[in-house]
Formats: sequence, C-alpha cells, structure tokens
Amino acid sequence: MPALIALIAILAGALNTVQAGANATLNKALGQPVLVALTVSVANAVVYLAAAPFVGLGWPGAGRLAQAPWWAWLGGAMGGAYVLAMTVFAGRLGAATFAGFTVTAGLVTSVLLDHFGWVGFAQHPAGSGRILGCGLMIAGVALIALN
Repeated sequence: MPALIALIAILAGALNTVQAGANATLNKALGQPVLVALTVSVANAVVYLAAAPFVGLGWPGAGRLAQAPWWAWLGGAMGGAYVLAMTVFAGRLGAATFAGFTVTAGLVTSVLLDHFGWVGFAQHPAGSGRILGCGLMIAGVALIALN
C-alpha cells in the first residue's frame, strides 16, 4: 500500500474522532441534533464541491444509475444515522469509548463483509489472524469502556 494512501486513511480516522467531539459540542450548544446533522451535511457538500475539480465531477447516464443495486443507494442514510449517533452519544460516552465502539464494530463488520464478499467487496477469507484481531479489538474496547 502506498505510504500516501495509508497516511490519508490515518488522517481520515483521526479527523473522524475529532469530528465526533466537534459535533457533540455543537449539539450541546444548540440542543438540536437534527440541526447539527443538517449542518454537517451542508459542510460535507461544500467539501465535496470544493474537491470536485481535483477528483472529477460528471453525471452518469440513466443506464449507469439503473445498474446500481437497491442497497447501494442507502449509503447516505447510513452515514446520516452515524452522524446523528455521533452527535447525540459521543459527548456522553467520551471520545475513546465512542471511537472504540464504532471502530471495533466497523472492523468486525468489515471482516464479515470481506469473508462473504457482501455489498460489492472482493472475498477475503476470515482466517485465524483476522478473527483473533477482531477478538482483541473487542477485548480492547471492553477495557476502554469499562474503565
């Protein structure tokens, strides 16, 4: 894996945790989690539009739109549910516990998606190393959450 890609992924993970704190703080100030989520969505749109000249922006034809499976259209709704959960619960749980829960859940889900080749991922068997890694993540988040 190229170092730049790994660095960007690490930065995105760090920003995700900082975002949880920012969103929770905004929710505490405004007292309106849906308004906070809408604010986050508008900020997301601004970032996407600013990035468009660098990554390309084109509109697919109707044929390409029809090729997407029904569940592929639910990604935005899943992201919205995550932002709402982050906005409401990150401040209550704390950064470490919230990030631990979401990262561990994401990792376990990722291993399952890879193992079965679900939702468009290439199939990668869940060998003993991946299963042990998930178990260690679960143990680690339990230690963080219970202390």
